[in-house]
Amino acid sequence: MRDFALETYFSKWEFSARYHMTASDIESMSLRDLLDMATPEDRAQFDGLWLGYSETWGLPALRAEIAKTYETATPENVLCFAGAEEGVYIAMRVLLGKDDHAIVVVPNYQAAETVPLDICAVSGVALNADDNWSLDIDEIRRAVRPNTKLISINFPNNPTGAVLEKSRFDALVALCREHGIWLFSDEVYRGVERDPAIRLPQVADVYERGLSLNVMSKAYGLPGLRIGWIVAKDQAVLQQMERYKHYLSICNSVPGEYLALIALKARDKILGRSRALVSKNAAALGDFFGEFENLFEWVRPDGGCVGFPKYTGRGSADEFCEDLVEKTGVFLLPPKIYKSELMETPTDRFRIGFGRKDIEEGLAALRAYLRNNA
Repeated sequence: MRDFALETYFSKWEFSARYHMTASDIESMSLRDLLDMATPEDRAQFDGLWLGYSETWGLPALRAEIAKTYETATPENVLCFAGAEEGVYIAMRVLLGKDDHAIVVVPNYQAAETVPLDICAVSGVALNADDNWSLDIDEIRRAVRPNTKLISINFPNNPTGAVLEKSRFDALVALCREHGIWLFSDEVYRGVERDPAIRLPQVADVYERGLSLNVMSKAYGLPGLRIGWIVAKDQAVLQQMERYKHYLSICNSVPGEYLALIALKARDKILGRSRALVSKNAAALGDFFGEFENLFEWVRPDGGCVGFPKYTGRGSADEFCEDLVEKTGVFLLPPKIYKSELMETPTDRFRIGFGRKDIEEGLAALRAYLRNNA
């Protein structure tokens, strides 16, 4: 497999940089805070957990609670994974073969591109920065080949924060249905859009060959639980993915599954907390970039907790990000991390995160750096 550039860069700086300003998750909470949200019955059950193996498919009560977050899903439509990455890997391995073709939106989370590339031919279709990072469905149509097996999307998008317009989403589903193409949809930021009116349906609810990926890590801010899932209506595909999981995690962490169950039962409270924090931080970022309009171009993202501003200052954006973290400990993701093998990607944009608390401290350090070096 290719080197996972994003995770390699994170392994160097995530826990050593003083100001983590590119986190893709929302501020987490303590175990005590989460357990305070549990019912007395769920708390007692957690305290008395038996630490044996769990079911490969996932804890039945957890699958039932996940199904409640969809319009049309049942627990039988849910397969749990050890985080979202395992779900991405297994889905691509099950759905794609060497003679197939896949289409992936660019930019995206690296595994969405590199895992399919290890299997078959892959084409990239760029999100358009001049159109609020939207997706041209006609470009997707032109990229379709007779052997196209799968299209992979991610909205709200990482790193741009874009949310596809509903009319284009509907057109994409119709295109996939016309050609019998699987539509793999990374929906890990669903629930933290800046306006609920732009929230997209979950693909598994509206398309019989759709797969919806989600996880406790991003919108819920609980990456330490390592619980993700895929929802799909096609039971044969879910069964194949469950069989593949036997070679990887086998089953999930029992404490993680019970804690995810508690969190999902309190999802309205947790997602409300996430939206409030993201909104507050987005406003702070807007004020900050307004001070430095000569150095950056910034538009608030539609959803999620990451953005992809343009750097217009001296030197390259890569040099800016690397010098910044070395001198100040402010950690941003440089554009080289989003380099694609499928097509050219922006060299003047970096990823900034705004889902963590105390963003003002990182912005103060960044402001001081700019005043001394711009």
